[in-house]
Amino acid sequence: MSKIDDLIREYCPKGVEYKELGEIGTIFSGLRGKSKEDFSDGNARYISYMNIYKNPSINLKCDDFVKILPNEKQTHIERGDILIAGSSETLFDSGMISIVTEEPIENIYLNSFCFGLRLNPNYLSEFLPSFLKHLFRDRNFREKVIGCSFGVTRYNLSKKLFLKIKIPVPPIPVQEEMIKILDRFVELEAELEAELEARKVQYEFYRGKLLLEKNNRQNMKLGSIYQFQYGTGNTIPTTGGEFPVYGSNGLVGMHSEYNSEDAPVIGHIGAYAGIVNWASGKHFVTYNGIICKHKNDSVLPRYAYYLLLVQKFGEKTKNASQPFISYKALNETEVLMPPLKEQERIVSILDRFDKLINDISEGLPAEIEARRKQYEYYRNKLLSFEELSYE
Repeated sequence: MSKIDDLIREYCPKGVEYKELGEIGTIFSGLRGKSKEDFSDGNARYISYMNIYKNPSINLKCDDFVKILPNEKQTHIERGDILIAGSSETLFDSGMISIVTEEPIENIYLNSFCFGLRLNPNYLSEFLPSFLKHLFRDRNFREKVIGCSFGVTRYNLSKKLFLKIKIPVPPIPVQEEMIKILDRFVELEAELEAELEARKVQYEFYRGKLLLEKNNRQNMKLGSIYQFQYGTGNTIPTTGGEFPVYGSNGLVGMHSEYNSEDAPVIGHIGAYAGIVNWASGKHFVTYNGIICKHKNDSVLPRYAYYLLLVQKFGEKTKNASQPFISYKALNETEVLMPPLKEQERIVSILDRFDKLINDISEGLPAEIEARRKQYEYYRNKLLSFEELSYE
């Protein structure tokens, strides 16, 4: 950190100027006058809400297209543009921001649910886009943006209040050094995530190889291993409590009651029908999930769980108004069962893999989380500038 400290002492020992967003830039809107049909057969790329939400730097190679007619007056994005998701389902996600850090090689447009802030000409040389990328994801700045949002079932960002938010304008040499430091943290995290994805592919390969081996195994139906039962209630409990609540795809809340313990939960209905999750300890399963009660002493509970993971339940969903898994589809599914000793060996191998890629207290997920927290700590520390006083 000594170099950045030296640069601050050299270029801004008494602090830096803070400017309101409304002073440094001008608002522009996203796409206007577009209908649903315009997005079904497009000829030009556009930036979606999710593109902004997921990427501090906008992904210019997006696969979202919209139809733009010749001579149509729509604003296309430029390098340095600040893109804002102006509406969100949750307050925490409201006003998420991403920066156009590269020069687009084609005309790319902005979704109508978003808006942009384009730097005024006299401020273009005052900010590096990559510096803004880090600044606008900083915790302190996010709190200010969230404070400009209003709503009940949906939260909308007040442009008037947003433009009054002040941001620091540090000298370019200081911005450049901060970018080097913070980008390195991001690169390290990306490298770990890439390794994690590679490990997941490796894990799934060996899991299938170990569980689908046919030698010295007997056929068995899942109905002889588990008693399947749909969960309770079609709404997520809101009474609170000590027991985790599982729906169709994992943890969704807490409740004061439980109806299952240390067992898999299978998504029963909807888009996540057939998804399998392991629920540790006592937990509550809603009607969107299927309770799996182990009942066969010749099959280890963890081995039975791993068998569920390699089943293609998604292909067994019935096509009604929405997909769902039936008792019959589960009970009639056939699996291959080895002797107990072999089950123990396979579980030992798969548990080690599972811990490496899923355990948030150790393994790669823990290391990624540690890097993320380290990045957030230094980002907050680096971006906490003293405001220059003219008194």
